Amino acid sequence: MQRLIVRLIDSQNPEALQAALRWLYSFVRPHRLAIAGLLGLSVCASLLVLVQPWLTKLLIDDGLLARNFAMLVLIAGLMIVAGLLGTALSGINRYLHTRLSGRILFALRDDLYRHLQTLSPSFYGQRRIGDLMSRLDGDVAEIQRFAVDSLFSAVSSVIGLVCAVAMLLTLSWKLSLLALVLIPLDVLWLRWMRRKVERDVRQLRERSADMSSFMVETLPVMKFIQSAGQQQREARRLETLGQGYMSQLLRLQVTEFFTQAVPGTLTSLSRACAFLIGGYWVVQGTWQLGALIAFSTYLGMAVGPVQSLLGLYVAIQRMTVSLGRVMELRGEEPTVLTPVQPQPMPTSGDLRFDDVHFSHPGRPTTLRGIEARIPYGLKVALSGGSGVGKSTLIDLLQRHHDPQSGRVLLGEVDLRELDLFQLRQRIAVVSQDIVLFRGSLADNLAYAVPHASREAIAEVARLAQLDSLIESLPEGLDSPLGERGQQLSGGQKQRIAIARALLQDPLILVLDEATSAVDEATEREVIEAIDRLFAGRTRILISHRPSTLADADLRFELLDGVLTSKTVLHEA
Repeated sequence: MQRLIVRLIDSQNPEALQAALRWLYSFVRPHRLAIAGLLGLSVCASLLVLVQPWLTKLLIDDGLLARNFAMLVLIAGLMIVAGLLGTALSGINRYLHTRLSGRILFALRDDLYRHLQTLSPSFYGQRRIGDLMSRLDGDVAEIQRFAVDSLFSAVSSVIGLVCAVAMLLTLSWKLSLLALVLIPLDVLWLRWMRRKVERDVRQLRERSADMSSFMVETLPVMKFIQSAGQQQREARRLETLGQGYMSQLLRLQVTEFFTQAVPGTLTSLSRACAFLIGGYWVVQGTWQLGALIAFSTYLGMAVGPVQSLLGLYVAIQRMTVSLGRVMELRGEEPTVLTPVQPQPMPTSGDLRFDDVHFSHPGRPTTLRGIEARIPYGLKVALSGGSGVGKSTLIDLLQRHHDPQSGRVLLGEVDLRELDLFQLRQRIAVVSQDIVLFRGSLADNLAYAVPHASREAIAEVARLAQLDSLIESLPEGLDSPLGERGQQLSGGQKQRIAIARALLQDPLILVLDEATSAVDEATEREVIEAIDRLFAGRTRILISHRPSTLADADLRFELLDGVLTSKTVLHEA
């Protein structure tokens, strides 16, 4: 099957296409028994459909024209039974087919999503979220339709075509030759149209991604758009994108129409010629009327599978575009991996940066020879101008990136030698933008520890002083927070983040501009809560506010990619 598709596509890179098809059919292969069963049902349903024209021939020639009423009743009964069985098989087949299609679709999407989860933040910084959504949704669905729907359509079409041609040859081999004349013409036409279909499909996918990106960009910031009075401007942008999409969609529709219309027209001409010749034979008395009607019906039944196979050719072009877009994402290699045999996770230990160098692709060096040692349990202040690499330093700590040279150590163990999941569990980061999901307050508190007990969730909420918030919510901890918790104040979000970090039980807590969105009174409450709840653990505070960094045990400043120790206020 894979080699056949490669030949049909005439790909310039058959090895890459075969690798992509192997990935695709790795999700189809586990369902081969279900597919075989469905194909069996399809064959039975096709045979029941194919027997109807022959029964019609017998009904006319051996029943009506022969004036044999008993034969007429028998054949009519057989037609009813065949129709009922065909209907039942079609219903069962549709149900099982839908279930199988859904399983494969979600397996494909799940695999791609899991791969995206392994990629670094720099990947997402270079990609449009709308484009990623388009590939996860539209392109994966297009691939699934080909892998399952087109597969069954092709098999059913081939079976129907072979059986219909066999019946045509049985009825009249001379008239059947008319159908064979069309095959070379159809093949030449499809080869000529192939590139145009592929180009138009790719452009349509890009227009769809543009619209998805627009929605992702504008809907979350609608309040700002309204405040700036730019609703009409954004509406015009959407209208322009919609017109571009519609124009490309219509262009593709025209291309696909002519791709299938020309072979279909040739087939219709062939059928008309068969009627003229066969009708002449009937008038001359050398052929039976029932045979002519059956031949015409079988010829029509042969036309359907041919058109389906022509549609399959177009579907292959569409699938190839989608498969290429998905495999482009699958080809992105994770830059951070868990070691095969990780070292045990330290239960405590100093944090050390040993000659760390790092730069983002295409940018000047961000960190140059970072040297620092942070004894376990101290409160550390990290300051520096915007864009100097403070957040990048924390990303190295959580291994969203690895240093290009140098090491980051925890308890004398290189972070690259630790299990990635365990490392991130033991380093909690509370940033300026608190991430809250649609769900209950309890779900958000336990996000990093989903199996936490109800008692543990309630305890961390109490320690983070969320009692007043819980009492104000109609369902307490089970109250839904809505989209990104927009109804909550900055201080409430901060306390939720602190409670979540406390439940995570980290070795190291990082506050990355976490209090920049709240007033100084709220900030003092948050810092006091952190000092109280995380006493004895390493705390790293990043901020531009001097009040946030007060009472730190160690102070560091990041300037021009170099980390300098400013003051040791007191020993822990």
